[in-house]
Amino acid sequence: MATDGGIHAGSSMETPCWAVRIRRADGEIAGAGILLSPDRVLTCAHVVDRGARVTAEFVGAPGLAVPSVAAWVDGGAYVPETRDADGDPCGDVALLRLEHPRPAEETVRLHRLSAPNRSVRMYGFPLDHNGGIFFRATIVGGVGRDGQVQLSPRTPGELASPGCSGAGVVDDLTGEVIGMVLSGLRDRHGNLFSFMSPAETIVRHLPAVARRTWGMTAVDDRLRSTGDDAADALLDEPFAQRLANWLRDDGQQVKISLVPVGDATRAATLRRAITLADRELRTPASVDRASLDPPDTVPSAGGHDLAVDATGLTSAEIAERVAERMGLWQHPADPVIERIKAAEVTLTLVVVGVDEAVDPPALVDLLEVLRAKGSRLLLVFRTAGDSYERAVCELVAIPACERRARLVERLKEITGPLASELYRRMAIIRAEETRHVDSDLVRAHAALASLARAECAAGDAGQGPDLARYEGIAERMAHRMANSIRTLDRLIDRRDELRGRLKGYHVLHQRSLHGCSEEGEEDLTVDALYLSAHQLLQATPCDVRAAEAAVDAYTAAVDAYMRRIDCQDPERQGPGGACAS
Repeated sequence: MATDGGIHAGSSMETPCWAVRIRRADGEIAGAGILLSPDRVLTCAHVVDRGARVTAEFVGAPGLAVPSVAAWVDGGAYVPETRDADGDPCGDVALLRLEHPRPAEETVRLHRLSAPNRSVRMYGFPLDHNGGIFFRATIVGGVGRDGQVQLSPRTPGELASPGCSGAGVVDDLTGEVIGMVLSGLRDRHGNLFSFMSPAETIVRHLPAVARRTWGMTAVDDRLRSTGDDAADALLDEPFAQRLANWLRDDGQQVKISLVPVGDATRAATLRRAITLADRELRTPASVDRASLDPPDTVPSAGGHDLAVDATGLTSAEIAERVAERMGLWQHPADPVIERIKAAEVTLTLVVVGVDEAVDPPALVDLLEVLRAKGSRLLLVFRTAGDSYERAVCELVAIPACERRARLVERLKEITGPLASELYRRMAIIRAEETRHVDSDLVRAHAALASLARAECAAGDAGQGPDLARYEGIAERMAHRMANSIRTLDRLIDRRDELRGRLKGYHVLHQRSLHGCSEEGEEDLTVDALYLSAHQLLQATPCDVRAAEAAVDAYTAAVDAYMRRIDCQDPERQGPGGACAS
């Protein structure tokens, strides 16, 4: 990149030379920025006022001094933060012009990469860290209609806080700057969230930034919507809804569709879905005015990471494009398929014209590798030929059967060993937290029966039960039952503690009775309290909370009795005849 007036973001943990600290006129740190060219800095719109001058400070510049340069918003390159109809944030990007240019070797480019599950870091300037500090996070997924992305802080202390807005987000695998921090927040439940705009979203808002952005665009030119596609007659609304549902992640890993050659309506509907799901190509009308689109036909921004027209391409060419989008250009001497197999990142891939590739069987082999690694696949065929049938069988039906079998085993574990462990404890301890158990197990048995009735066959792809729904039910039940077991175990431990406490106080009380001539007769009230606590602790199932109250009442009575004995014993009295404490 240095040959083109910029540098690689780098993998070093040193202060990035492109990192910018931005101060307001009053000297307060407003946020961060990214030096994209010698005289342009990218930052968040909320960091600067449109007409105000700020100071850009280059904390990673060589030498001991920190160079500072006056800066202001570059013309109309300012998109303030707004809220869409759902209340989700949009925009919040700005480009600053520097009064004096910086060296070209200090600049950096943005890079387009697939987003899911990437490990990233950013360099911001929060309170008490004016010189800057690194924050680490993992990309979780898209939020809202604008194409912004949620970051999960690696630790609670690494939440992006004021002073981090505008910081560059660096991908750990490639060392490339792939986006910009927008904000961080802690919700009312204590959950921590940070957000970023990926390179594609920034380019859509600020087209001038495209000149400083590397990496392939996510959508092949032949798969982009055209002006003619906007006609109402060229929208297959049910097909558009199914595509949007999958692109919003309906739980189905692989979706296979037929779009025959000559079906202009279905082809236009497909191009529309692919275009609207791309962060960079998505139109402002679809972001800001969702109500004008037919219901449930607008996919999520970033619904796919790559859309490829396979017509005339080899599987190796498609694999190279997938690897580039994943950022797998390390070890270029290794076969691309081996790099993909070794990668920890995944992506959501759309392949149109699978059966029009140079070698469809080899392409299906590649797609199986991606599926097995966890990538999501939308595959479009032109005809229901051999390649289509093989893909349906190997990529959808057989994995669905295997997934169903795993789900059945999970439900058998829930209704068998897990339920037995829980009921064994419920026979010992009574607790309000177990009130859901019977209804959960009824649902689990019903799910098992439903799955047993649905035969698994290669030809029923997409026709069986909703596995994602059943998986969700199973995991929620298993989670609640495991929590109940932990709760009951704690209550069993507490019951045992109470038994020991009751026994110790009972021994103490009995000894005091036998050793006191004036109090030889048993205190019937205290004895009754002991018997009540003893019975509650021996009962099955034991109500630990009621037993705890009974033990507290008994021990309080014994303590009071012992104080009374102390007061009657001259040797235990303090000066002036007062009872010793």
